[in-house]
Amino acid sequence: MILVGILIASFCWTLTFGLPSGNFWLKIGLSVVVVSTYSLFFQKPQISFQIGSIFWGMISAGLLYLIFLMADKILPQVLFGVKGQVEHIYRLGAGTSKILIFLLLLLITGPGEEIFWRGFIQRHLMEQFGPFAGMALTSFIYSGVHLFSRNLVLILAAFVAGSFWGLLYLWKKDLLTQIVSHSLWGATIFVLAPVR
Repeated sequence: MILVGILIASFCWTLTFGLPSGNFWLKIGLSVVVVSTYSLFFQKPQISFQIGSIFWGMISAGLLYLIFLMADKILPQVLFGVKGQVEHIYRLGAGTSKILIFLLLLLITGPGEEIFWRGFIQRHLMEQFGPFAGMALTSFIYSGVHLFSRNLVLILAAFVAGSFWGLLYLWKKDLLTQIVSHSLWGATIFVLAPVR
């Protein structure tokens, strides 16, 4: 069940980054719908609607955004070609309406990724291997599916963000916090206030 989910995610992310044709944001949105739908066949996501969840989601999204702002200042000093790789990430959405990207990130990609990666994959891996090992394994797998982008900065970003959300889930075990965090962070870093 988990292995099949990971294989489906790997296949979807390969197509998303590997197929030159098609709109990137629609492809990633569709990929997320596929994997989150797969996870819903096996379990209903545990989402509790509480004000505290929204609060921590907003705070954590802001904190992760600050981490990426700092990385934007530090990485070019230690890695060659970082700026070009970052620009390539932002060019993936070239020609797509900012409103469409914003809505996809806020309503589909952010929620769907958290339902699949933390609410399904990490939850089961934590039960199988223990909290920290399950969280670490999920972070490596999450960054691993981004290998198909062939973009080192994106792979590192996925590992940092995946580890951040993994630790957040380890702490709060609350999918609404995860969804708010991922959705707000994505909408901010790709649309509202890009880091470039």
